[in-house]
Amino acid sequence: MRSILLTAGTGLLLVFLLLHPGEGLASARAGMTLWLNTLLPTLLPFMILTGVLIHTKGIEKILSPLKPVFRFFLGTDVYGGYVFILGMLCGYPMAARLASDLYETGRISRIEALYLTTFCSSASPVFIITYLGHLCLNNRIPVPVLFFILFSGNMAAMVIFRFAVFRNHKIFPSNVTKKAKPDTCYEKKETSEADSPGVILDVSIMNGFETITRLGGYILLFSILTGCIRYYRPFPTLIQYILLGITEITTGLSLFASADIPWTLRCVLSVTATGFGGLCILAQTRSILHKNLSLIPYLSAKCISGLFSGILMLCYLN
Repeated sequence: MRSILLTAGTGLLLVFLLLHPGEGLASARAGMTLWLNTLLPTLLPFMILTGVLIHTKGIEKILSPLKPVFRFFLGTDVYGGYVFILGMLCGYPMAARLASDLYETGRISRIEALYLTTFCSSASPVFIITYLGHLCLNNRIPVPVLFFILFSGNMAAMVIFRFAVFRNHKIFPSNVTKKAKPDTCYEKKETSEADSPGVILDVSIMNGFETITRLGGYILLFSILTGCIRYYRPFPTLIQYILLGITEITTGLSLFASADIPWTLRCVLSVTATGFGGLCILAQTRSILHKNLSLIPYLSAKCISGLFSGILMLCYLN
């Protein structure tokens, strides 16, 4: 079934590009502009620097004093707290990348990696302030309110998975020495503790560029897909807006902002789409997760987060 869907989707995009090259070029250009101007300068430096910290065990030295705080509030160890902090600051899909890398290098267990993907992935503060708050909601909703609503959605997912789904599992074993088997379809370059700082830096740079290039490819394809949906308009207007919102959030939010729909509905849809993240983010997350890490907990958590955030926004507006 997955092969059939992939073939059908690929054929649809090829037909769209051949029949409407102008619209396809505009969509592809918009996707690459987003990647070049937003993802590349914001995520790549963090990917390189976090790679260095992971390979040198610098995280333990920096965050060890906060270990009791992480265990009490998040139910994780130092590395889990690190994924949480960087995920909240850098936005999608940084947390998934960090959790996967820490699992592959043996710093955290598989259960902890799955648990971290459920609540650490979120929109970045810059995206919430500039794109969601300023451009889409015209500064009519205070930024602290937006932060509180979206953060609460992630915490709701965390509580459910911590005390319901993973309650019978030990999230952070005292010692994780067994490394995960390398992912054959996405095998990053490795280092050892005996390597020189130059080798560690080179490997971190190459791994960072490999990951950011992969993300750019997904953004390109999903931008063309949104252009195809907008051109053919196979659904009623409101359903089309919702579909685009859950496909690619930047395109969806821009359509919500210009749509002739009630203000309350616009706010609820915008916040729900931001909390969910979109299918494009979902595909990016799948591409950087280790093959032993299932995408189902992440997808379930983002549905919970988006729904909870939308309900909170509706309550606030009323």
